[in-house]
Amino acid sequence: MTIQEPAVARPAGRPRSEKAEKAIIEATLDLLGEGMGVSELSIEAIATRAGVGKTTIYRRWSNKEDLVVDALATLKAPLPELGGTSVRDDLISLLDAMRREAGQPRSRCVMNIAMSEADRYPQLMERFVKRAITPRREAMRAVIERGIASGELNPDLDVDMGMALLSGTMLWHTKWGPGGELAPDLAVRVVDVVLAGITPRP
Repeated sequence: MTIQEPAVARPAGRPRSEKAEKAIIEATLDLLGEGMGVSELSIEAIATRAGVGKTTIYRRWSNKEDLVVDALATLKAPLPELGGTSVRDDLISLLDAMRREAGQPRSRCVMNIAMSEADRYPQLMERFVKRAITPRREAMRAVIERGIASGELNPDLDVDMGMALLSGTMLWHTKWGPGGELAPDLAVRVVDVVLAGITPRP
């Protein structure tokens, strides 16, 4: 008597092609980076640039806005793993991630073009902020709050103001600074200057 192996159920639907998804994301970013705003961007143009059919895109994204959110999110590097040994070290890790992102001309160009249409696409920008920006804000808030609890930072520190000092200073350097390549030690210098004003004094 032959014992038959149990049939293995196939997953429903077609398997996703990572290669196709990458091509679609890259095509979206390329078109945005070439100056095509979100308004002018079309599924047809993306499909042509990616070398796929429109149905391939619609199987993965229900509309253009969903695709743009996912594409923009890929420009944000994953949150760095924080060691938790000191507030200074963790803040440097967070700000250095900002420096590395800003040091990529393509990413900076695409983000500037996309953000210029924030007023026309408020829901798109809101979703992008929730997915890509909010986790970074929450990570910085957690580090600062931990520093207050441990005594590394002033007990009466305004957390939002501390976050603004850190991220705002980095933003100034990345957008309105002297230009050129960002110094590798920029995050260290920013954190040390800010900490000088928000750490307890003897």
